[in-house]
Amino acid sequence: MNTLMSSWQPRLVALAGAAAGADGAHDSNHLHRVWRNATLLLDEHPEADGLTVLAACYLHDLVNLAKDDPQRHLASRQSALLASRQLAALGFPADKLAAVAHAIECHSFSAALRAETVEARIVQDADRLDALGAVGLARLFYTAGRLGSGLAHADDPMALQRELDDKAYALDHIDTKLATLPAKMQTAAGRRLAQARLRELIAFRDSFIAEWAAP
Repeated sequence: MNTLMSSWQPRLVALAGAAAGADGAHDSNHLHRVWRNATLLLDEHPEADGLTVLAACYLHDLVNLAKDDPQRHLASRQSALLASRQLAALGFPADKLAAVAHAIECHSFSAALRAETVEARIVQDADRLDALGAVGLARLFYTAGRLGSGLAHADDPMALQRELDDKAYALDHIDTKLATLPAKMQTAAGRRLAQARLRELIAFRDSFIAEWAAP
């Protein structure tokens, strides 16, 4: 990390911390993990601007609405606007503000916006990687518990004779959303990491179902 990025990181962490709520799936540790994921992707994209990615990683959840909030799809746009104002007030390089805002706005799965820059693609992949693997699994069940979802369908956990419903059953979320993430990754490194982490989720799902259905 260069000197400019090192000088900005604590200020970005402070901005994010001031806006943090009570959602344990989107806490400061999530932001640190997203940035760590991004550093892995940056290694393969030296053309990307590291400071832009750093700022977007730490500020992408400034406005964090619940999964079941009807305005959820607007949260990333609100985060981008708030980040732009706060960064400008702190003297962040003006020529990077638009790129940071774009990366923040495009990170959201629910917003379904196209990432037009390499920085936005890296941030989007880095955030989605945190939904996979062991931590992603913990976040899945944590969020499901907050929303009042059940663990799995009592008689058909694999949804062989019913429609998947991840609002009712946490386990369904693996197939309805998480299993689709590797193919949606915008970088080659992101796809590789996502596929490896998805294998962990599938192995867990298979073990879960074997126990769930045991006589």
